[in-house]
Formats: sequence, structure tokens, C-alpha cells
Amino acid sequence: MSSPQGPIEPDLDAWDAWRPEEAARRFAGIDVPWYVAGGWAIDLFLGGQRRAHEDMEIGVPRDRFDPFAAALDDCDLFVAGSDGLWPLTETAMATHHQTWVRERASGTWRLDMFREPHDGDIWISRRDDRIRMPYRELILRTDDGIPYGRPEVILFFKAKRAEAKDEGDLAAVLPRLSAEARRWLIEALEMVHPGHEWIERVRDGAS
Repeated sequence: MSSPQGPIEPDLDAWDAWRPEEAARRFAGIDVPWYVAGGWAIDLFLGGQRRAHEDMEIGVPRDRFDPFAAALDDCDLFVAGSDGLWPLTETAMATHHQTWVRERASGTWRLDMFREPHDGDIWISRRDDRIRMPYRELILRTDDGIPYGRPEVILFFKAKRAEAKDEGDLAAVLPRLSAEARRWLIEALEMVHPGHEWIERVRDGAS
């Protein structure tokens, strides 16, 4: 792993994200829970890619990040925040939860990693630490073993911005959500985003 020092001003739009299969290949030997997040998680749940993805996001336990960084030794890693990109220092990592991965050979961004709070084997939502779930329940797997976050959890994070792509993801997933998953999502939204327009839609269970 290499992390340049000093001001960082790379091309922020130079994304050519890996597919989930590449992340699974690189992290196959790591005995730490991780999962595909964002829109790709929705598509993995639905069984196939249904829209374009500008990036690829994964979630990892923030205090067990080192094995993932070691598996990316052909890349440069940067801490990403609303104030720009920063070297991978303890201070920057404590301030921002995202790490962007840029492949040295191509000079393109390949992966966006979320370093998330946890308590041992319990995942904790960075939005509200009352929202918790064992990793064994949070993480589902495709038939070929790619780990991805439960759709109700992914939708909970998408609700904050609810852009057009997020609305599309909700519409695609909602008919497939179990009653238990809908209840979890409603409770999480009411806790963190009371009055959110998705609550009634999820309660109805229709797209």
C-alpha cells in the first residue's frame, strides 16, 4: 500500500470502478467481514445488474482495515471527505469514514471503502449507534459467494439523499422485501429520518 503525503488534487472524476467480482477476488483470503454496499448491493440482491454504476462501494469494520489495505498494494489509498482527499493518516481516518482506492497502473479510481463502526462482530450504523446488527445477519451472499449488505440496510442509507437512482432502487426492491425487512426499514427510518416520504411506501409494501 502507498499513501502519498501532502496536498492531494487528483482527477476526482477518473472513475472506472471494479465490479463486485474483482473485490471478492482481492479480499477472498481475508477473515474479516465485509460487504458490497450501495447500488451494486441492490443489484446483487436482485440477481443481476439492472443499471449503470459510477462507483463501487464496500463496507468494512473500521478497526480491522489493515488487511484490506494490504490486499491493495498496487493501489494508492486516500481518505475522502467533503473537504477533499487526504493522505491515509490516523487523523484523517478518524475524521472521515471513506477511503478511495486509485489503481496505480491505470490512474483510475476503482473502489470506495466505508470504514464503519462496530463492536466485535456487531455492525453499528454510522448514522445512529442505536442501529446495530450482527454481521452474520447484515451480510448476504450471491450464489457464487459475493458478500453484500441486506437490501433494507442499503435502502436505509440511500434514504438520506433519495436521488433518482435511489428511488429506482427502492421501487425495484420493495416488492421483494419480506414483511420483517420492511418493519426493520420503517423503524430505522422513523428513528433517524422521522416523517420521511419512504415510510408510508415501505409500509404499503408496493413500489
